[in-house]
Amino acid sequence: MTIKAFVLDTNVLLHSAQSIESFKDNDVVIPMAVVEELDKFKKNSDELGRNARQVIRHLDRLRKAELPKTGQLRVGVPLSHISPAATGKLFVLTAAELESEAVAAGVNRVFGGELQLDSPDNRILRVAYGLHTQGRHVVFISKDINLRLKADSLGLRVMDFERGKVESDTLYTGFREREISQEKLDLLYREGTFPAEALHLLPNEFCVLAAEGNAKHSALVRSHADGQLKLLDRSRTDNVWNVSPRNKEQRMALDLLLDPEVKLVTLVGGAGTGKTLLALAAAMQAVLNEKRYDRILVSRPIIPLGKDIGYLPGDKGAKLSSWMQPIFDNLDFLFGGETAKPAKSSSSRYSTEGLINSHKLELEALTYIRGRSIPRQYVIVDEAQNLTPHEVKTIISRCGEDTKMVLTGDPHQIDNPYLDASGNGLSYTVERMKGQNVFGHVTLARSERSELSALAARLL
Repeated sequence: MTIKAFVLDTNVLLHSAQSIESFKDNDVVIPMAVVEELDKFKKNSDELGRNARQVIRHLDRLRKAELPKTGQLRVGVPLSHISPAATGKLFVLTAAELESEAVAAGVNRVFGGELQLDSPDNRILRVAYGLHTQGRHVVFISKDINLRLKADSLGLRVMDFERGKVESDTLYTGFREREISQEKLDLLYREGTFPAEALHLLPNEFCVLAAEGNAKHSALVRSHADGQLKLLDRSRTDNVWNVSPRNKEQRMALDLLLDPEVKLVTLVGGAGTGKTLLALAAAMQAVLNEKRYDRILVSRPIIPLGKDIGYLPGDKGAKLSSWMQPIFDNLDFLFGGETAKPAKSSSSRYSTEGLINSHKLELEALTYIRGRSIPRQYVIVDEAQNLTPHEVKTIISRCGEDTKMVLTGDPHQIDNPYLDASGNGLSYTVERMKGQNVFGHVTLARSERSELSALAARLL
């Protein structure tokens, strides 16, 4: 087997500090320009800074592993020092030491001398191309599309970093449709349950069962952990805090949101499909009416759409109020109903403020959630598509005893510049958690906000 040399761009390491360990049977090459760029990020207090610091610690551990020798990162250090199953080596190389007449000739032939060493990106590419001219099987890994285009122009094999990515076009929807005989459907309605073995459904997956030859005779069921299909209890989901489901997907979502045995729920859908509204309605029902949880905790990533408006005045609550306005809008609807008049909005706002003052509702920035333990709470993380897989892992791992967590979002409306529909934390969670007894998911397809909203979601 030919050992490949995977040359990593800076953005790959900033996206995942574990990326170094993802090429176990091959060599990993980190250009010196990447190390210099990591140095610029290491002081940041965000996820990029955390990943930069972790990568630097990995490199330092590898350097120390070969003591008392020096300069071993240049000649290669076994990756087994940080990942026991790895058989390849890690190299830190400079563009200058790989520079040769062949490299210069190849670069000049393609770019006419424009790929100079004064740019970090160019120095990274020259390391990859220098290894290529030495006969190595080089694969250049970058999340920067432009840099991948330039590397491809040099004749290098290029790839995006795929770890943590899922196929967004075939994302698990949480439900399917099947046909069964009329006799079995009648038995289901008589008994209320039916063995799920023949349909091969995952735990908490929904199914629309239609009678063979008569699609109008159907049943909506959910597969439970005990291997039984059970009819949905329509009376439980018909009206939840002024919200009634308008389609089967919304009814499925409410069924999961109100089930205390399902500890993690993900809702994916476009604008106006009701993700946040359904989650808040179920949370109010579970906390205020059923007393299953002590409070509702709502959070969302602080990532602006378009140009940021800068620093906001006030304490934490005042700063968060602008980011949480979509939550307030949904709460106003839940308290006042669809017929609430604007002139009386103060009464609904008082109810929202009353929940906050009584500590039944807590608004929190995700920045402050690391290190917390959250017991007996109904946690809603809105706009979760703007989170990385690692951030989602950090958030879900905060759950204490008797806590339920709901992630909502639209993978096709991402404001985080480092994520896409396939590599965000929400899509990653859906694919990795499906099949678990404590997990449920529904993809909401139809916009119910208004006729105009539905038209915009479909055509624009």
